Amino acid sequence: MGQIPQRFIDDLLARVDVVEVVGERVQLKKAGRNFSGLCPFHQEKTPSFTVSQDKQFYHCFGCGAHGNALRFLMEYDQLRFPEAVEQLAGRLGMEVPREGADDPRAQARERKRQEGVNLLELAASFFRERLKMPEAQAARGYLEQRGLSPQVQGDFGIGYAPDAWEGLKRHLSERGIPESVQVEYGLLVHREESGRTYDRFRDRVIFPIRDFKGRTIAFGGRVLGDAKPKYLNSPESPVFHKGRELYGLYEARQANRQLERLVIVEGYMDVVALAQFGIRNAVATLGTSTSEEHLQRLFRLVGEVVFCFDGDRAGRQAASRALETVLPLMIDGRQARFLFLPEGEDPDTLVRREGPEAFEDRITCASPLSEFLFEEAGRGRDLARVEDRERFATTVLKALEKLPEGVLKSLLLGELAKRTGVEAGRFQALMKAAEPAPVEAEAPPPMPDAPPGEWGEPAPEAATPRRKGAPLTLLGRALQLLVHEPALVARLPEEDGWWPAEDPDAGLFGEVIRLLRAGGYRSGQVLLAHFHGRPEGQRLAELVRRELPIPREVRGEELEGLVAHFRHQHQQRSPQSEFEALLSKERNGERLGREEKQRLNELVLTLSRGR
Repeated sequence: MGQIPQRFIDDLLARVDVVEVVGERVQLKKAGRNFSGLCPFHQEKTPSFTVSQDKQFYHCFGCGAHGNALRFLMEYDQLRFPEAVEQLAGRLGMEVPREGADDPRAQARERKRQEGVNLLELAASFFRERLKMPEAQAARGYLEQRGLSPQVQGDFGIGYAPDAWEGLKRHLSERGIPESVQVEYGLLVHREESGRTYDRFRDRVIFPIRDFKGRTIAFGGRVLGDAKPKYLNSPESPVFHKGRELYGLYEARQANRQLERLVIVEGYMDVVALAQFGIRNAVATLGTSTSEEHLQRLFRLVGEVVFCFDGDRAGRQAASRALETVLPLMIDGRQARFLFLPEGEDPDTLVRREGPEAFEDRITCASPLSEFLFEEAGRGRDLARVEDRERFATTVLKALEKLPEGVLKSLLLGELAKRTGVEAGRFQALMKAAEPAPVEAEAPPPMPDAPPGEWGEPAPEAATPRRKGAPLTLLGRALQLLVHEPALVARLPEEDGWWPAEDPDAGLFGEVIRLLRAGGYRSGQVLLAHFHGRPEGQRLAELVRRELPIPREVRGEELEGLVAHFRHQHQQRSPQSEFEALLSKERNGERLGREEKQRLNELVLTLSRGR
């Protein structure tokens, strides 16, 4: 897949509102011309996180996090740069264009992605068609018995895998899909000992698992006979990661674009049965416990999540695990509730017996996180006894340590004080004593492209002294100029190899130049986004944080002066001394970059000819 054009990124950022994007994930309040709130990237009590609608930038005076809507999505949602662009574009109904797709590796990646999409959609269509055939009479009878209307079956794309070893395999092979690809995407099972391949799903009702765009990425199958397991999921594949995906999320969003609450249930039939009764906001994990990644996805869409569990011991244990997972995500404004069903019931059976209104009432009256937390901590303990009160308080405090700073944490401390008779201040002191010693933080940098002083004064507690970094080499200064003003790449020589290959920043410098020329980027934030999650990204971020005292109008001349110096050094450097410098670097265990290795080989040839 080729580069995303800079002009599209500029247009996208011009259309999207960073306040809207951030406000869906962080509780913001109007503060003059800007908006403020508690920073989502570090724990704080006094808001130092500011979002400017005028400049379409966010900045935290406490931890230094800053950027535009794209950068926020990457940091908060843990997305790669292309994924963040896709998500922002999706909000606006825009298709993301690509340039430079003639790169063989990019073409191969795109073919691979398209191959998977086409394959899984072909399989989904095959299963839906087979549900209409005479061979699927038992499957249709099962769905009718469960009370699922043709409308709901169609909404969820339900199908049938025939009772044959090679039904899907033949269907896909006839359409030119290699068996190896069918195995890779989990449709076929490959037996190592015999080399044989056969259909993974046989004689099962099939539930397609879709991503947020509605594309089929995997399948779940419910057996009709006595075969085991009762439910079977696709294995992990290039497009399916079960710890990230939720069954029914796409369908819930299709049914209601203004979702406020999502209910997490156990299985496919629970989701589909609730939908049949008009409850269209249920999702299910895919054979795993609810993960932090699941919850982050849900809280990006809604403010309230309800966990629905069986009322037995296993259900209680699952609820305790869910509580542990959700606690660190409970910033103010979010809600988590816990619904326990009568023993022997699941959402499917209960909604049929009680009806949708009674089930909705159960959801509304589900236990708040606070109530469930105190109930679990006090289970099996007599709070009239001092020792039991101590264990109760210790359990609650351990849970509260995981909560982000905010109103909820303060209220829970107050409630713990009431229930134990110990002052809240004593508990706060205990928690403070248990905290690790704070690491000295670097002072927040001035925001790129925003003059100092326009964001208001930082909160007093955030004003920490700046630590000086190591002095920059001359190449480091050149790299810093490019990060702050990517357009300066136009002033650099077209050929490579004129900068000092032995400099630690040499490899990164060459990569930045190639990227800027390929993408035509004018924004330092977009440049940093390409290196997100890599050590090189940390280095570039460090250069962004450093003040650039050179006035903007003379930065071009500064860069050209550095280039002239490097070229002069390059011409003066003797092959022997350059060879010895590179060889010494390699012998000392330092890793040579691609350009350095190439230069070392050239010097070996040059020096050998001269002997």
